Amino acid sequence: MCTVCGCAGEGASIEGEHAHRHHHHHEHAHPHDHDHHHGHDHHGVSASKESLDYGQGPARAHAPGLSQARMIEIETNILSKNDRFAAENRKRLEASGVLALNLVSSPGSGKTTLLCETIRRLAGSVPATVIEGDQQTANDAERIRAAGAPAVQVNTGKGCHLDAHMVGHAMERLPLEDGGILFIENVGNLVCPAAFDLGEAAKVAILSVTEGEDKPLKYPDMFAASRLMILNKIDLAPHCDFDSVRCAENARRINPAIEVIELSAKTAEGFEAWLGWLDQRRRDVARHAIEALEARAAALRAAAGPAGQG
Repeated sequence: MCTVCGCAGEGASIEGEHAHRHHHHHEHAHPHDHDHHHGHDHHGVSASKESLDYGQGPARAHAPGLSQARMIEIETNILSKNDRFAAENRKRLEASGVLALNLVSSPGSGKTTLLCETIRRLAGSVPATVIEGDQQTANDAERIRAAGAPAVQVNTGKGCHLDAHMVGHAMERLPLEDGGILFIENVGNLVCPAAFDLGEAAKVAILSVTEGEDKPLKYPDMFAASRLMILNKIDLAPHCDFDSVRCAENARRINPAIEVIELSAKTAEGFEAWLGWLDQRRRDVARHAIEALEARAAALRAAAGPAGQG
């Protein structure tokens, strides 16, 4: 996992920046003793004749040559740095009443197709901007722009997820309008993005019916961190051995509060439920921004004192 190996952001670049490479100097947990002896010390491993489970230790991960305590220390350091950047992003977004959503999934789930259709549906009513995360190419950002929304491509290089520092730089290049929506399409990966707060209001996990209903059980951290699960490509459900009820049950075994919407980004079946969810979340964010402004105005009035004094 990236919080242990420190691979996040290795060679990352933001579209439009040719001179500056975003090397994030995480603590790298790569021991330099490369003698590959197989008499390893298997701390934190649950072993049987048929399986090896490396997620049973306190760090819930494994790295050769590192103790569980050292792995926890490294993870804490990496995430604490990221969390500071995330807090800055969130402060800016909340002050403007911008709803930021972190879209996470496996590669090929239909995130970009979902976003393109969403942008077309919101056109003229809700300002929408997009940060696109991929290891390479600007293909998805170009698709988003063609659909009608401003987009910035972030290429993560060897990194397998976006981090809050990258997102903060990308936000500086977008026309974030008050009361709008910022969609952050993360790198296709159901593991590492779960650990990294980007400053979003919520994570939205997208799962296509072609992937199988046991995905929430196989990748529990992602579904535990997500507020909404979208079951995409339901137009293909009749051709797949997929049980949407069981999938929702599996997700709620991990996260009892997770919401579920079934839709097809291709045919737009079920799309109204998604648009309704977006509208409600956007209104919530806008209301909180208004309340914060009113509280600030009240504090300033109290500090100024009654009119005519001074």
